[in-house]
Amino acid sequence: MKKISVTTELHVFDSLQEIPSDMISLMEQAIEVRKKAYAPYSNFRVGTAILLDNNQIILGSNQENAAYPSGLCAERVAIFHAGSVFPEAKIVKMAITAASDTNPTLSPIPPCGACRQSIAEYEIKQKQPIEIYFMGESGAVYKSDSLDNLLPFSFDKNFL
Repeated sequence: MKKISVTTELHVFDSLQEIPSDMISLMEQAIEVRKKAYAPYSNFRVGTAILLDNNQIILGSNQENAAYPSGLCAERVAIFHAGSVFPEAKIVKMAITAASDTNPTLSPIPPCGACRQSIAEYEIKQKQPIEIYFMGESGAVYKSDSLDNLLPFSFDKNFL
């Protein structure tokens, strides 16, 4: 038997004001679109802003549905919109923020598993890592240099 060790490296910023200046604007856009989320069931709002290599910014917020599986997370709303409108563009950076209407979210909230898999698909497709910054409604901001840090052993087309 062998043992495999997996390490994840994230950068931790104590507040929004500490992240690189170009990311502050992107995160502020994610915060604004988070407020537009349709979340009447979970009362948990998520906003995502994506910077593409063509300098376009794509926004997305979570959109819930009474038939729960029919809703879509903010990250996938933004990624799929970017892929449909700018299919040749590469995703350079993502800013993600989450807030609850009922409980404070003061620690960074990472993308869920389904969103991680969707981000992985685009990172693999474009053969370039995506910088991912994520936070709660305030407080610390985490940065991952690549989705690989958040989803080791990802499933991709090579397994098919």
